[in-house]
Parts: sequence; structure tokens; C-alpha cells
Amino acid sequence: MFKRILKYLLIALAIVALAAIWPAYTVYRELQKSASDDPLVWQQDIADLEQNAVAQPGAVLFVGSSSIRLWASLHEDMTPFDAVQRGFGGAKINDVIFYANRLFAAEAPAAIVIFVGTNDVVPGAARQPTELLTAYRQMIAAIRKIHIDVPIYYIAITPSILRWEVWPLASAANQLIAAEAVADESLHVIDTGPALLLDGEPNPDYYVLDGLHLSEPGYQVWRNIIRDRLLSDLGAP
Repeated sequence: MFKRILKYLLIALAIVALAAIWPAYTVYRELQKSASDDPLVWQQDIADLEQNAVAQPGAVLFVGSSSIRLWASLHEDMTPFDAVQRGFGGAKINDVIFYANRLFAAEAPAAIVIFVGTNDVVPGAARQPTELLTAYRQMIAAIRKIHIDVPIYYIAITPSILRWEVWPLASAANQLIAAEAVADESLHVIDTGPALLLDGEPNPDYYVLDGLHLSEPGYQVWRNIIRDRLLSDLGAP
């Protein structure tokens, strides 16, 4: 009897340990794929989104990298909007462009919210701000082939502890993209960066242990800023 109990206890502990490490392993695999410039590495991720993140008319599409995918409370946080979560961890702007026809497929969405670009500005392999501006323009053009006048909200690249050394480049890209959006009334930039800082540096309370992804309090910062902006611009559905 004791051996049987011990066996079940060990199995239970193994399951708990696996559950604890699986999210970290998933993020690790995503970061590995993000190092590739071949968008085909995301084929299965996009197919999964097509199957599981179906949009009803009037929904708000949330598209982008792991910060969108990992936003566990997105649907609750965006109430009363119908939020559709189409994030795939490690995505870069060119990946979103490549899969635009599938990522942005929806009937009459109320708005599109995008967070992508942070994986384009990494230590040792950072794209220049002007390159990111060009990629942003290409992404908007790809979306406009699908949705002519749907409001598009671009969440500016956020600061992070892990990539703080390249923040000047990311910040410069944000400024170029914000200036670009001013000329088009259907384009908007939501800058959450200042709210994530403390004394001019990333606030550790807003990040998980990897120093890159947002913690629950960090997502609440996003919620307050993004939801309020959507309500202000679009009104309650």
C-alpha cells in the first residue's frame, strides 16, 4: 500500500513540475523560432489561431507577438469589447506581414490592435528605426488590402529589463511610427512605455522573471490604457 501511495505521489509531483516548467519551455521554443527570418516556422501556430481564434462581426482583433498570446485575461480585460486573441510568441513584423491575410481575416471588425516589433529590436540583432518604419508601412498596407478603413491601433514597442540596452533604438522607432500615424485618422499609436517605467527604467513589478514579458500587474497597466483608449475612441459596443 505504501509503495502504491508513493508511486501516485511521485506521479502527482511530476505532473505539477511539468505544469510549472511548460510555460517557460513554450516561451523558450518561441524565442528560438523568433531567431529565424523564415516565416514558415510559424505555420502551425497560424493554423492553430485560424481554428481557435475565430472572429465574429464587430470584434476587436488583437494581433502580435507573445505579449498578446500570453495575455491570459485579455477577454475579461477588454469587456465590453469582443476581443479575439491572435498572438504567436516570438513574432516579428515581417511574420505578421507574411500571414496578414490569415491573421486579419474577419468580417467587419470594430478595430485592430497590434503589438509587434519588440522581437525586431534585440541585443546583437537590432533592426534600425528606419527599417522598422518601412516594415510598419508594409504591414499597414497589407492590412488595408483586407480592411480599407478599420481603425488600427499600434501598441508601441515597450521597454523591458532584458532588452534595455537597445531601448534607444526601439524608442526611436516608436517616434517614427507615431509621426507616421499622425497623417492618417484611421491609424493610432498607444504608447504604454512611460507607465511601465520607474525612475526612468523598467519597473520590475511589471515583468515576470525573464525580464521581458509582462506580469499580471503589467497587464493591468496595459488594460487600463488600451481599454480606456478604445472606449474613448469607439464607444461601448
